[in-house]
Amino acid sequence: MLALSRKKSEALIINNNIEITVLEIKGEQVKLGISAPKEVPVYRKEVYIQIQNANEEAVSADGLEALQNLFG
Repeated sequence: MLALSRKKSEALIINNNIEITVLEIKGEQVKLGISAPKEVPVYRKEVYIQIQNANEEAVSADGLEALQNLFG
């Protein structure tokens, strides 16, 4: 993991097309602004984990069995 220090209004550039800017700092909370192309999904980690769990459930034994039946 890369750890960087940034002050308010300072930014990071990732992969030439994603910019993360520190918008505000209040106590222990930091507000970030993220500019990325529309095709790049941006999620809060807790939402990303929920999506991954839902995807795993969708491909559970029942889902896998249904796919196997579909393809013979």
